Amino acid sequence: MNPEFRKISRDGLWDNNIVFSQSIGLCPLLAVTGTATNGLGMGLATLAVMVVCNVLVSWVRVLIPSEIRIPVFVVLIAMVVTLVDMMMNAWLHEMHKVLGLFIPLIVTNCAILGRVEAYASRHPVAYGAMDGLMMGLGFTLALVVLGAAREVLGAGTLFASARLLMGDSFAWLETTFIHGYRGFLLMALPPGGFLMLGFLLAGKKLIDKRLAVRQRRSITVGETVVET
Repeated sequence: MNPEFRKISRDGLWDNNIVFSQSIGLCPLLAVTGTATNGLGMGLATLAVMVVCNVLVSWVRVLIPSEIRIPVFVVLIAMVVTLVDMMMNAWLHEMHKVLGLFIPLIVTNCAILGRVEAYASRHPVAYGAMDGLMMGLGFTLALVVLGAAREVLGAGTLFASARLLMGDSFAWLETTFIHGYRGFLLMALPPGGFLMLGFLLAGKKLIDKRLAVRQRRSITVGETVVET
């Protein structure tokens, strides 16, 4: 793989993850992640918007005067979000009803404008598309992981109503872990979202520290071998 593509992939999925590293885009994250199904639907919608917007901006970046680039970017994002909203309403109507206002509000997600301005407007189309894809996948991963954790603890299920909200092809995702589970209401409420997000952020910090220690040890061992 192209080294730059490898770096983009690592940044989007882990090192510079929109949620776990940058801590932005938290409004939809906390609002719709009562279940993993809702998180997946919102994540895929945001992913589509990020990829298309990055491609468009990378494609026309040389035609946009720097003085008006931000308004132009916002208009492009709004156009793409409107199209995604209409397509979800047409083909995923039940999911569209559940996510409701949060689909149009993708326009206000600062992560999308941030990637368009910081990366897509300065790189060719292929790199812009890769950046949008990886950042979108990282955001989708965060939504699904948080939604799954809250759903399992709150209801004892995983991807509940996937068949109803996303179609029969997603029925295989539906899982019940604990039959007769009476539920843990806190996880289904907004405070549960904040608590679970805090646990996930702490977990990522712990993993990063362990990876850094392992990397330092391997560098030290390598230097010792060279000196010998």
